[in-house]
Amino acid sequence: MKSHDHSSMSHQDDGDKSSKKIQYTCSMHPEVVTDQPGKCPKCGMTLVKKDEAKTEMSGHKMEGMGSRGITRPMMHTEEHGGHGHMDMGGMKMSTDDRLTMLQDHHKQTLWVYWTIVLLGFWMITSPLTFDYGKNVVDPSGGRDVWLSLSDRIAAMRWSDIISGILLVIFGWRSLKPNRPYSVWILCFIGIWISMAPFIFWAPTAVAYYNGTLVGALIIALSILIPGMPNMIMFMKMGGDVPTGWSYNPSSWPQRSIMIGLAFIGWLASRYLGAFQLGYIDYAWDPFFGDGTMTVLDSDMSHSFPISDAALGTLAYTLEFLMGYMGGTSRWRTMPWMVTLFGILVIPLGFVSIFLIVSQPLSVGAWCSICLFSAIVMLPMIPLQIDEVIAMWQHMVQRKQKGDSLWKVFWKGGEALSTETDQRSPEIAEFNDSPWKVFKSSIWGMSFPWMLTISTVLGIWLMVSPTVFGIGIETPFADLNHLGGALAIVFAVMAMAEVIRSLRYLNVLLGLVLVVLPWFIEDINVAFTLSTSLTGLLVMALSFSKGKIKEKYGLWDKYVV
Repeated sequence: MKSHDHSSMSHQDDGDKSSKKIQYTCSMHPEVVTDQPGKCPKCGMTLVKKDEAKTEMSGHKMEGMGSRGITRPMMHTEEHGGHGHMDMGGMKMSTDDRLTMLQDHHKQTLWVYWTIVLLGFWMITSPLTFDYGKNVVDPSGGRDVWLSLSDRIAAMRWSDIISGILLVIFGWRSLKPNRPYSVWILCFIGIWISMAPFIFWAPTAVAYYNGTLVGALIIALSILIPGMPNMIMFMKMGGDVPTGWSYNPSSWPQRSIMIGLAFIGWLASRYLGAFQLGYIDYAWDPFFGDGTMTVLDSDMSHSFPISDAALGTLAYTLEFLMGYMGGTSRWRTMPWMVTLFGILVIPLGFVSIFLIVSQPLSVGAWCSICLFSAIVMLPMIPLQIDEVIAMWQHMVQRKQKGDSLWKVFWKGGEALSTETDQRSPEIAEFNDSPWKVFKSSIWGMSFPWMLTISTVLGIWLMVSPTVFGIGIETPFADLNHLGGALAIVFAVMAMAEVIRSLRYLNVLLGLVLVVLPWFIEDINVAFTLSTSLTGLLVMALSFSKGKIKEKYGLWDKYVV
């Protein structure tokens, strides 16, 4: 009898073992569960067996550092009973499951909202602690501002106090889950705190510093660290490589270079803004003497009611922070955010670059740090455009499936592909393999020799007036400064494979450079020949497309 019982139990154990499938998960993203080994689609880490992951997380139901919702509000999917399940093809959960996950995530990120409440009290007491009426400064260049000194002081005081009170109120409301409007209000309060110092021409440097730093912290704490409010209620899992693409434009290496460039631009713009606002008396320029101060105090700059350099600081702040927002599939899960990011980087970036390179025409001087900012901003355009194209492709494909574009734009759509990104290296590999990670950060941007030489020719056009001794405010110099800058911009933008066709703009530009110099009075023959020959070379170099290294799905037919 005992032997028979033992045999029956052995058969039963074998059956249980065979019926129990091995599941794999990510130590940092336990919501990712699959039956197959591989890499996490969100961070690229190697998946481990679920039981091993629980052991690694100290056996406390993953309530340690790995489950604090630092990146995505999707935790413990496998623990929510039998109402639904998640697989790599899509999120299949009931509303109750999602609400449970939302509440779990909120518990793990509760510290965020308490921190915001504390920062609210910080802002309320800042005018009392730092006394905005002491050691006040006037804006640079003796410019007239739209507020008197007493009004500037009062405006900053009340702005900080009211903003602090609102942070306390809505931070307190956000201590309860499922209050997305309160969280979004906190984000916009953070943006306002960042804007107020240059709108009101903050009279002291500490007011400017306090606003820019606390504002950035509020934005990060409200929507970056815990993730987009209530995203778990509608986010759908799936592949993170766009259909037909050879790489993921939303991978962390792809975004890391954007974050780095935006941060550098942030520092440069903050320095220029500090001069215009009057916090420093001198703006250093390594190449053009007092050129930086001349440009920053020019009539064009004075025509703005606010500091244009400080406004640039806000733009770089948002670009820097938005680089962190969303997961590695944000091209399909957050189209609205990719669109906003693209607007900040591409059209606004192009306008900013144009204003900078036109300084010799409008001001008659160069600004080294302004040019440095343009150099930083220019490659951001070709580096960002691929993510925008991927988002556009997803919108088109979801529309073809009958989905509402409005709904997909704001809430994302179902993934059409389950392909996960196995190609991009982990960002954690940067310390050991920096070149490998860097190369993956610029996928989608290539450097054909024709465009590279066109860029060099553009630089030559910009410096040639100085080489030939042509005055900076002459028509000849204006033509070459503007023509050279545009040749560089068009060539660098065309290095993005998805918009390689922009190189044809240099054909038209080269034609202008060939012909127009001969119609300018007081011709300098050598200089005119140099400009025309350079224009001819730019034209000739702009016909060939060069090698295309990547694949872009529906967009391949437009890569011409």
